[in-house]
Amino acid sequence: MSIPDCTSKARHGRFVAAIIIDSIGTGVFVPVSLLYFLATTPLTLVQVGAALTTAGLLALPAGPLAGGLVDRYGAKPVLQAANLAQALGFAGYLLVDQTWQIAICAWLNSAGRAVSFSCYGAIVTALAAPGRRERWFGLLGSVRNLGYALGGLLSAVAVGFGTHGIYAGIVLVNALSYVAAFVLMRAVPNVRAEAGQDAAGGWGHVLRDRRYLSLVAHQLCFAISLFALNVAIPVYAVEVLGLPGWTAGAAFTLNTLMVGFGQGVVLRWLSGRIRSRVLVAGHACFAAGYLLFLAADHVAALALAVGIVLLGAGSYTFGEILGGPITSTVAAESAPDALRGRYLALNQLAVTVAGAVAPAALSGLLSAGAATIWLTLAGVSALGAMLATAIGRVVPAARSRIGAS
Repeated sequence: MSIPDCTSKARHGRFVAAIIIDSIGTGVFVPVSLLYFLATTPLTLVQVGAALTTAGLLALPAGPLAGGLVDRYGAKPVLQAANLAQALGFAGYLLVDQTWQIAICAWLNSAGRAVSFSCYGAIVTALAAPGRRERWFGLLGSVRNLGYALGGLLSAVAVGFGTHGIYAGIVLVNALSYVAAFVLMRAVPNVRAEAGQDAAGGWGHVLRDRRYLSLVAHQLCFAISLFALNVAIPVYAVEVLGLPGWTAGAAFTLNTLMVGFGQGVVLRWLSGRIRSRVLVAGHACFAAGYLLFLAADHVAALALAVGIVLLGAGSYTFGEILGGPITSTVAAESAPDALRGRYLALNQLAVTVAGAVAPAALSGLLSAGAATIWLTLAGVSALGAMLATAIGRVVPAARSRIGAS
């Protein structure tokens, strides 16, 4: 796969700007999505939830289907099509008032988002030279986190007014943000396999690649932990431990700031370390965080419990910082050029599946008790560490050192 001119700062800047705009738009809408539909339609919470869940499930095949399109046409046009689909989906939210209409628009957004995440890895692999890809993935993770945080702050201000016009304005801005991302992406080079490269075998070749399947299994373990922050930790802190409501917000803010401002610093410090060993350390940080959350359930003093939860959130966040850019880099570099779209789509599918099952699975574990959920998640981290060790033996990209060209 050809590597575009990496000295073109304008192209890089527009790509990053597109990610920032996307992230802010998402950060604004996600916290108020249910409130928006309840305020602007006659539907009940159950009806809205059913529509959004149905849309998410129907969108699951979108990522794998996009993988083949990326291999054939390149990542740029597929990503731009996803931008337009999401712009259309959000524009449609301004008109919906029935369950099936919400489901269709939400499907456009969910499918577009799945396709987008399947495309980013291919674009970054082409834009960034070997040895700099961890930093690129880390940069994108940082700006995405900060964008979500800024969007969430803006949504909190908007909800304070709570008028129909404010809600409609949020949706309209989101639709326009995807149009802006589409325009910015026009300056990014297309990512296509060079003529003559062999894409024979298609999905059959991908699914027979046992080494990559072990990498996808590791990605699934890592992704399950990533969803604990939004699903389990806030409910546990406030409802189970009875801590002040601001504790959940503080844990989320701590995570956002650490990832947003610390990712680059940590990656520079990790330069020269073996990737698989850093992944093991990341899972160890996840597990330590889970055990701290469990310990908070056995502390009587309120202030001490808050401190332990925030310490656990910090350890958990270090796991995210250590593993996020490296899992993305190893997944991208382990895929053959001619089939990179399909390979990365399969890897992204693991994240999508984890996101689909996390609310029900983590809620069920939490209802069974503190020990059940945190020891189970610690077990998932232990399995992730074992898989990281295994791919370090069989996947060349995982055996490489961070920053090595």
